[in-house]
Amino acid sequence: MSEVLKSFDPLLELTDQEYRQISDLVYQKFGISLGNKKQALIKGRLQKVIRQFGFSSFGDFFDYVLKDRSGKALSILIDRLSTNHTYFYRENGHYQFLMKQVLPELEEKLKANRELGVRFWSAGCSSGEEAYTLAFILLDYFGKEHSRWKLGVLGTDISEQMLLKARQGIYSAENVFRLPEQWKRKYFRQLPSGQWQVVEEVRKMVLFRRLNLMRSTFPFKRKFQVIFCRNVMIYFDRPTREQLIARFYHYLAEGGYLFIGHSESIGRDNPYFTYVRPAVYRRKGEHHD
Repeated sequence: MSEVLKSFDPLLELTDQEYRQISDLVYQKFGISLGNKKQALIKGRLQKVIRQFGFSSFGDFFDYVLKDRSGKALSILIDRLSTNHTYFYRENGHYQFLMKQVLPELEEKLKANRELGVRFWSAGCSSGEEAYTLAFILLDYFGKEHSRWKLGVLGTDISEQMLLKARQGIYSAENVFRLPEQWKRKYFRQLPSGQWQVVEEVRKMVLFRRLNLMRSTFPFKRKFQVIFCRNVMIYFDRPTREQLIARFYHYLAEGGYLFIGHSESIGRDNPYFTYVRPAVYRRKGEHHD
C-alpha cells in the first residue's frame, strides 16, 4: 500500500453497499458474522487505515483488499476488525477445573506412556494471556517432573499484530494484577518500564502460529487433550459454529475437553460433545457421519 497520501475527509461515510461488501468478505474469509448493526463500529475501526494509506473511500480500500494477492491487505483488515479484549485469569473457574479434575485424569491416563505428551491448544489466543496461563498450570501441576512429560501449548489467532505481542510476552501491571503472586515471581520478570515479561523458559514452551479457524482442515499431526476456544464463537453464525465444533472434535483426543466462553453454547444435543458443566464439554467416542 504505497499510494500517495490523499486528503482525508473526516466526514467520509461508509455506505450501506460498502458495509455489505466488507461484512460479506469478512464472513467468507473468517466466518465472522458482523450482522446489520456494526456499521458505526466498522467505520470507526477502518478510518485510521483509510487515512494512513490514502484511500478516498471505504470502497477503494475494499477493492485494494480484493486485488492484493499477497494477503497483507486482508490481514490488515482483520487485524483492525477483530476484537482482542483479554486478560490473565479470565473465567478462573475453568482453570480450577483444569487443575483439579482434568490434569489428574490425564496424569493417570498417560503415566504409562509419557511420550504421548500433554498438548493444549488455545484457539483464538489473542495476545497470549490464555496460552501462557495454560503453560503456568502445566508447569505447576507437574512440578519438578515437568521435563519428563513433553508438555506443550499451542496458541493460534488470525491477527498477526496480536501474535507478535503474544510472542514478546510483555504485559502491563494492570493485566497481570489478577495472577497469583507466586506465578508472578516464578514465571515473570519485571522490566524497567514497569511492565512484566513472561520468562524465556515459558515463552519457549508456548508455540504461537497464525491460523484461520475457517480452514476445512488444520495442520496438526497429533491430537490435543484440551482445547480452549473462549469468546470466539460469539462472532460466528450457527452453521459456522457447528462446522468448527465438528473440526474441534476431530482434533481432540478421545475423552478430551473443550472449554468455551460462558456466553456461548454448543447445544447439549450435538453429536460430538457431552456437557460437563457451564462452558465445559467433553469429547464423545468415535463419531461416524
